[in-house]
This record gives sequence, C-alpha cells and structure tokens, in this order.
Amino acid sequence: MTHDHKPLLEQQHHHDGENVHHHHHRDTVKSRLGWVITLTGVMMVVEAIFGYFSGSLALISDAGHMLTHFGALLISLVAIYIARRPSQPSQSYGMYRVEILAALLNAIALLVITVFIFKEAVQRLLAPNPIATFEMFLVAIIGLIVNLISAALLWKVGSGDDLNIRSAFLHMLGDTASSVAVVIGAVVIKYTGALWLDPILSVLICMVILVWAYDLTRSSILILLEATPKSISLHQVEGVIKSVPGVGAVHDLHIWTITSGMHALTAHIEVSDQLLSILQEVRHDLESILREKFKISHTNLQFEVKKIKEG
Repeated sequence: MTHDHKPLLEQQHHHDGENVHHHHHRDTVKSRLGWVITLTGVMMVVEAIFGYFSGSLALISDAGHMLTHFGALLISLVAIYIARRPSQPSQSYGMYRVEILAALLNAIALLVITVFIFKEAVQRLLAPNPIATFEMFLVAIIGLIVNLISAALLWKVGSGDDLNIRSAFLHMLGDTASSVAVVIGAVVIKYTGALWLDPILSVLICMVILVWAYDLTRSSILILLEATPKSISLHQVEGVIKSVPGVGAVHDLHIWTITSGMHALTAHIEVSDQLLSILQEVRHDLESILREKFKISHTNLQFEVKKIKEG
C-alpha cells in the first residue's frame, strides 16, 4: 500500500490557513447576525405593540412569527461564541449542547404562543373587532423592509455550508412572506371591510410557526437522544469504511450529533495483522473520507486484528 501524504510542515501551514479563514468567516457572520438580531428584535416589539393598539391579530401573529426567528438567530449567534470557548475537563465536547437545549425551550415557547393566538383568532371570527388598517399597513410595510434588509445581510454568509446560518437565512425568508401576507390583508380589509380576514391570516401565520416549532422540537430531541443524523445513512457509512484498503470489516458503528452540523462517530474496525505505521495510514484515510463525504469531524476508531483460521 502506497500513500502520497503531504509533509507535516506543509499540512500544518494548510490547517493554519484554514483556521484563519474560518475565524474570519465567523467574525463576519457574528457581525451580520448581530445586526439582523437587532433589527428583528426591534421590529418584533413594534409589531406586537401596534398590533395590540390597532386591534390587528395578524400583526400580533407576525410578531410571534418574528419571535421564532429571533430565537433561532440568537441561538446561532450564541453557538458561534460558545464554539470558540476551550473545552473543560468536565465538558470534553464543550458547551455545544446549550444550543440544542435553547432550541428546545424556544420551540416549547412557540407552541404556547400559537395556542394563545389560535384561541384569540376563534374569538375574533365569532365577534370581529374594528381594525386600524392604516397603522396595520404602515407597520407591516416597515416590517417587510426590515425583513428584506435582514435577508440581504444573510444572503452571502447563508449560501455556504454552514447549516446553522443557512437555516437562519431561511427563517428570514419566512418572515418576509408573512409580512407580505399582512400587507395584502391590510389593503383588502381597508377596501372591503372583511374583518374576518385578519384572524384568518393570523391562523395561517400560526400554521407556519407550528411547522417551524415542530421541526425545531423534533430535531432538538433527536440530537439529545443521540440519534443517527437524518442526513447520514449508517449503511452507506459502513460501506464506505469497508471500501478503504486495509479494512476487513466494521462493527459497533455509532454516529450522533453533538450540535448542529457537528457529527461524531465511533466504530470497531477489523484489519489484518500489520505494522503500526501502516495502520496509522489506514486511520488517516478513514478520517479523511468520513470528514469529506459525511462531514463527520470527530472520530474514535478502535482497530481489531482479524484472526486467520489455519486450515
């Protein structure tokens, strides 16, 4: 078996360059996320206040919708700060699970909000309230502009491989769609007097919130249960490991998620009796292919010598 590996010094320079680029990218993401969180938080409060005083349940629902994304953006930002903290002896994987716990609490809070809005929507359908359509329209327009600016800030950093930031970008697109719905609703109510449209819009926005909350809850629970990531096939990983030269078999294969986008793997690898230096090259090949094909960055491989039966 021959391997053409880079000299250690060259590899070190390569990794140093990657680290500098990685930290620069994180600094850019932190700055943009900070601006988006500020804009989203301010607009969320404005919509909630004006929704209450104008009598528009759709505005209040949209504020609740913005709360879902405010929480998701805040979690993303906190995760970046936590990721840069060194691991402690009592927390060998660091504090990454804080992100997952926060996501789960955020999802539970969203469910409570949607129950309240659904209840209020039913009451509004039975007894419609007058709505200050001009205020509703004005605030919804401002909210739409804020969402478009926020989406633009996340456009470049959200189009890469960072699933956490890409998710935040998709959340902002969802906010933009709900703001468009409220703007249209305000115009229709103004010229038709169809007050029933306001609670109907709030119900539709709540359904979007429920989809986000369900997905957030399910993903968080699966990570906390250390389930195999849905983006990774255990059978496919096993096949790829077996295809590496020098590997005879694999068993006790386990894959789980530490936090969003950070996967870990443990496995027992069966190999023939060979020099430790060659075995080290096999391990290097396995780690490289697992990282490149499946984004698995943490691996713990235990090698076992295959016993050859004498005939």
